[in-house]
Amino acid sequence: MAVYAIGDLQGCHAEFMALLEQLRFEPGRDRLWLTGDLVNRGPESLEVLRSVRSLGSSATVVLGNHDLHLLAMAWAPELAQRREPELQRILDAPDADELLDWLAARPLLHRDRELRWTLIHAGLPPQWSLADAEACARELATALDERPAEFLADMYGDQPDCWSPALAGIERLRFAVNCLTRLRYVDIDGRLLLDHKGPPEQAPRLAIPWFRHPERATRAERILFGHWSALGYLSEPGIRCLDAGCVWGGALCALRLDREQEPLMLSCRGSRRPPA
Repeated sequence: MAVYAIGDLQGCHAEFMALLEQLRFEPGRDRLWLTGDLVNRGPESLEVLRSVRSLGSSATVVLGNHDLHLLAMAWAPELAQRREPELQRILDAPDADELLDWLAARPLLHRDRELRWTLIHAGLPPQWSLADAEACARELATALDERPAEFLADMYGDQPDCWSPALAGIERLRFAVNCLTRLRYVDIDGRLLLDHKGPPEQAPRLAIPWFRHPERATRAERILFGHWSALGYLSEPGIRCLDAGCVWGGALCALRLDREQEPLMLSCRGSRRPPA
């Protein structure tokens, strides 16, 4: 059995199928981890959702910010901040309800103690231990299950920007969802800097990639994430970024987790112009 982790798909269905063929992936034998953002920007988000769902228990997916926005468009449409044509195609599909229910049941964090890897979409604040992250991810999953419209409508916004165990209610949930699905940079005090998206060499002087904060409580853990196409594939001790910018004409990245191998990078045509 092989276990592969693959970066953000963002509607790039043809590339996803080509990568699985190169990997010789067999659902009954192998396992697949996906870093989230299955949908949006690329041309075939609906096809991606259908294909990943069809893999059943062979595929583990964590939710990304674009996945949550799709759910907000469906279940809190009057409050979702923007409408995306590619996501509307999913909502108009005959199997939309089944796909949305399946997507909403995905976690925001997946930890495998045997492989010693943890999968998230974006980042972790330096104050969180892995146990903190798991607890907050469970709280988000509960909110998404028990009161989805309320949670999805209230998740937008950049505040609060600093962790406190005393955070409660929607402020606690919004902080957690911003970390797990949007985070790239923090400052030295551990405050979230959500406006910055570029690579570290172009970051403001006081912005620190979340995984390089000197007091990060999860430095002893092994963490896989996506979300940061400007960073590309990155390998540092205990850290792998798997978003190589497929939708922007970069590559779709697959990393085998059950044995040490170099990542497989499938070059992509790209369906969107890279951001300036």
